[in-house]
Order: sequence, then structure tokens, then C-alpha cells
Amino acid sequence: MRLRKCNAALLSLALAFLAAPAAAEPIKIGVVGVTAFAPVYVAQERGYFAAEGVPAELVYFDAAAPVAVATVSGALDFGVSAVTAAFYNLAGQGELKIIAGAAHESPGFHIQAIMASKAAYAGGLKSIQDAPHHSYAVTTRGAPPVYVLGGIIAPKYGFDFGSVTLLQLQSLPNINTALEGGKADFTAQSLLPGMVPLIDRGDIKLLGWVGDIAPWQFGLVFTSTKAADQRHDTVERFLRAYRHGARDYHDAMTGPDGKPKGGAAADAMIDILAKYTKQTPADVKLSIPYIDAEGRLDVNDILHQVQFYKSQGVVKDTVDGQSLIDRRYVLPLSGS
Repeated sequence: MRLRKCNAALLSLALAFLAAPAAAEPIKIGVVGVTAFAPVYVAQERGYFAAEGVPAELVYFDAAAPVAVATVSGALDFGVSAVTAAFYNLAGQGELKIIAGAAHESPGFHIQAIMASKAAYAGGLKSIQDAPHHSYAVTTRGAPPVYVLGGIIAPKYGFDFGSVTLLQLQSLPNINTALEGGKADFTAQSLLPGMVPLIDRGDIKLLGWVGDIAPWQFGLVFTSTKAADQRHDTVERFLRAYRHGARDYHDAMTGPDGKPKGGAAADAMIDILAKYTKQTPADVKLSIPYIDAEGRLDVNDILHQVQFYKSQGVVKDTVDGQSLIDRRYVLPLSGS
């Protein structure tokens, strides 16, 4: 009898040990504070990272490229940002791996606004087809808006990308200031706090939305190659939390027809985005991104981006797009 009780006690202890959650492993996630990275905000707000044993600290940046650099250095565990040539070069050196997709520019959803200065608009820049012979504000030559204009829009409308003057202004706030002051003619970027009043007053002219003109894989989720290889459990727990946030967001914001929808659940999501991007709910409603429910990646577009940046001389010819995608973690979009 005593032996049975002893065995039962040992079995209970073993089961309790197996059922106990793994020790918490705090992580740092780098983001640019715009609505495009909604799954991170939702997962943080609803405790999904903590529930997976990876309680997260969000670290904010003014541009996408530094997020990749900080992830390589080990200052961040994960990066969730727009795609840049800097990312592709670092990843091409074997430093970073793509592990999921973030926001995707899609018709009806709003991530990047195409905006013109008041002076340029008055001078004839009324639509994106009028881009030639105007100045285009970007953070760097390898920034996402460069791909948008040169890799998609210019070929679509048949104008020479070389006819546009690139102004490299290093940060989104600098771009906003240049646009407001008429020192730049136009840009394509996410709306930051303070931009909507300028549009409402007519100081900046909204020409349209990138998603309606040039759908593409706007954002990526990535980690260092070292983490991808040596911290598999941590990466998997992070991705479960991230995808939980993506599913919540998608189901709240996207109807069965794939178009934006409203309702109480959507309002709750907008409140979360407003909190984490430091905007008002009214402003957030103007820039609602599309998020795939599973965080899938548009692999074909990633490969196209790499080829475009190579053609511009900002990504090395030796970079192999396929090798940047970690198939152990990535879920590809159907057909890509």
C-alpha cells in the first residue's frame, strides 16, 4: 500500500512538472509605431506573448532600416517592420531570417498614403501619373516607398523612374516636415500622428492609397539567423502569439468578401491601434491595414523586391532571395 501511495505521489509530481509552464523568457520586439504592425499590438494588449512564456517589450523606431540593424546586433529579439534594402543586405550576409509576413498592401485597406505638398499640387501634381520631374521624399534609397514607385507604379503607368528626384531624409518625421514646408513634392508613407490635420487643412494633399494602386508585401517579421537556429522554441512561441494577434485583427477588421468591415470588434481593434500608435481612433480609421489571418508571406513579391533593389544598386548581386526565407517558420501565401 505504501509503495502504491509513493508511486502515485511520484506520478502526480511528474505530471505537475510536465504541465507547468516554461519559465518566462522576456523578449524585445522592434517596431515602427504605425498601424501596419497591428498583430504585435493586439498580441501585447491581450497578453498573448506573456501567455506563451515570452513577455514582450516593444521598442519603437522612426524608420524600418534601424530595426533590422538592432536585430542583428542582438539589441532586439524580433523585428516587425516594413521591408528595406538594408534588411535584404543584412539578411543576404546570413545575419537575418524572414519568419512570417506582416501587413500586405491590398485594395480597400490603407497603409501608405500617397501625398503631395500644397505647392506641388497647385503646380500640377494631381495624381501619381504626374510623378515624373518631381521630388519624392523617402527615408533612404532602399526604403519601401522606393520599391512602391520604382518597382510597381512606374512600370504600371509607363513612366521612367529615373525622371523622379529622390530626396533621402532619413526619418518619417523629416519627410512630414519637408512635405508640409514644400521642400519635397510628394511621398508614399504611413500616416503619422499630426498628418491628418494637415490633410484636413489642405496643407498636404492626399492623392490616393498605395493598396489601391500597387498591392505588395509591405511588412516582414524577422529574427537573427542565430536565434532562428538556436532558439527554435522561443521563435515558435513568439509566432504563436503573433499569429493569435493576427487572427484576432483579421477577423475583426475583414469581412467574408475580403474587404474592410466595421462593428464592435473592429472598434475594439481601432482602440488598440490608437493606444500603441499614439493616434486618435478617428485618425486610425483612416489608415486600416490588411493583415493575413495566419501571417502568411507573399514569397513572389519578396523575390521581386530583391530583384528590383539589385537593379537600383542598393542590394548586392550576391543576395539570394530564396535563402532569406526560413521555411521552417514561414507560411507562404497560396501560389507563392
